[in-house]
Amino acid sequence: MPSTALPVGVVDDPVFDRHRSRGHHPERPERLHAVRAGLARAQVEQIAIAPRDADDDELLRVHEASYLDDLARMSGHEGHVDADTYIAVDSITAARRAAGSACSLVDALLEGRMRRGVALLRPPGHHARPDQAMGFCLLNNVAIAAAHARAQGLGRVAIVDWDVHHGNGTQEMFWEDPSVLYASIHQSPCYPGTGDASELGEGEGLGATVNVPLSAGAGDAEYAAAFERVIVPVLDEFRPELVLVSAGFDAHRNDPIAGMRLDPGSFARMTRYLLDIADRHASGRIALMLEGGYDLSGLESSFLASLRTLAGKRPALPAPSTPGAIFDREIERARRLVSDHWPTLA
Repeated sequence: MPSTALPVGVVDDPVFDRHRSRGHHPERPERLHAVRAGLARAQVEQIAIAPRDADDDELLRVHEASYLDDLARMSGHEGHVDADTYIAVDSITAARRAAGSACSLVDALLEGRMRRGVALLRPPGHHARPDQAMGFCLLNNVAIAAAHARAQGLGRVAIVDWDVHHGNGTQEMFWEDPSVLYASIHQSPCYPGTGDASELGEGEGLGATVNVPLSAGAGDAEYAAAFERVIVPVLDEFRPELVLVSAGFDAHRNDPIAGMRLDPGSFARMTRYLLDIADRHASGRIALMLEGGYDLSGLESSFLASLRTLAGKRPALPAPSTPGAIFDREIERARRLVSDHWPTLA
């Protein structure tokens, strides 16, 4: 099914702005202001998706009951759960709304109201573990959305995580689950220290975790090679019925807390790869869910490039150049380790 200009579903809520640290923090409401500015500039048809709170049943598919009790006790308070992750008075309210809104977007896609969507979520989610908040994250939005899609009857869901940091929480939640493919490209070494290419899942889920860690300094050539040699072939073999993206924009060259060298065109290229996968296997269904991205200008321009591509306004991109030697070895190591589980790579 070829990609054409199509409307994009958008879910957002003012409550996300009320998750704010009392002091300066990189995960701040101004990030959403930047994304909304990109949305306003995009000149694409948008369909508003009503946000909602996640209920306990939806959260318990990936989080532990004792952790939800902990969050309930934190609600209405301020403080820190660790050195990086803060709680404001309305943070738990925002986190439940973000998780539920991710599910609302999935429902809209499965109901056929549109084929592409974006979720403007705060707090982000991919570091949140079954029983622990960490890395600015309280509830794991993309994992909750994937589990919700499975509960609605889908047999295969792909999560592709291009945030510069490895989504350790998402990986952990689907570590033994062959029905959810988790594929991550990320900077390494970097926070949180997980995501080596040898981390492949366990049990029935062995091979359904795919990690492509790259050294600092990787740019468009390296990311394109990783997608073309590893991520796209695995996705083609997996044949997802829904593609979810942990869409962090902190691999942008100007991001203050990472060391990659992507530009807006790089994010457009990755979106194009995944849009093609969705068109081939998932009836076009794909959703980008906001994770990181802390340079406001880079966040706005990169989100804008991804959104326009998602809507079918494909920019003319130059052919990617050859990756550097160090990165080439890293990509080939990931390919070799994954190839035992995906014949297309053998």
